[in-house]
Amino acid sequence: MAVPVIDFSKLNGEDRAKTLALIANACEEWGFFQLENHGIPMELLERVKKVTSEFYKEEREENFNKSKLVNLLDESGERLENVDWEDVITLLDDNEWPSQTPRFQETMKEYRFELKKLAEKVMEVMDENLGLPKGYIKKAFNDGEGENAFFGTKVSHYPPCPHPERVNGLRAHTDAGGVILLFQDDKVGGLQVLKDGQWIGVQPLPNTIVINTGDQIEVLSNGRYKSAWHRVLSTTDGNRRSIASFYNPSLAATIAPALHLVEKANQKEVEQTYPKFVFGDYMSVYVQQKFLPKEPRFQAVRAM
Repeated sequence: MAVPVIDFSKLNGEDRAKTLALIANACEEWGFFQLENHGIPMELLERVKKVTSEFYKEEREENFNKSKLVNLLDESGERLENVDWEDVITLLDDNEWPSQTPRFQETMKEYRFELKKLAEKVMEVMDENLGLPKGYIKKAFNDGEGENAFFGTKVSHYPPCPHPERVNGLRAHTDAGGVILLFQDDKVGGLQVLKDGQWIGVQPLPNTIVINTGDQIEVLSNGRYKSAWHRVLSTTDGNRRSIASFYNPSLAATIAPALHLVEKANQKEVEQTYPKFVFGDYMSVYVQQKFLPKEPRFQAVRAM
């Protein structure tokens, strides 16, 4: 059993219907899939690898090795439950970016521009597969027309861990938002997705983009596209690179199952499962309950 790998370029040819079906199946059965031939220039991806690797080595590694987390793991001798063996920064359009690593800012700005375009293409495919009007998901996330959606990029590294049995790289969770696009390490594995009660590794494949669906896609799709539980294992060798970009609703956006997908006969059942809510309210619940089951989050936000 392996996470589906899909050739995104085949949407433009005679295999379009087959490729749409593959993506629909991946969304319904996995909540995770890998895209190859996704249109992001390989030369850009190679630059991203270079600058993020240099950034970690020059600006982050020494501090991580001196961190409380490393000392705690060395000294405690026990399993650490409420921490992650991860070094992470977040890039937004309006926050402060690292400035010491040459070409980091210009490379990551170009990368984010390309990834946002890819996210919108993936959402249009979801629109088509769900029988929604073109642009439906984007409009819902942007709270109407315009560019109000949240687009953030998490640059993470999972350094070699001397006791991987005692700490997770990243604890199991579902993602709160919409569509997540991950550029993961070519060689060092560790990302796993929960499928039919089993943890399945998301195999490292050079220069693919891993797509996964968040909680808001589950709501909009009326449960057809479930957000998947996933985690990262820590490992003794290799410094795993992980660059995840999140296309999420605006905090002001109202999220609810798409009316096109709600059959009148099942209206009551749907209302019991997925409430209508403002995404900012959902996030206030999520930050407290990220690593807990997601169903109570939907119930908590219904009561707000």
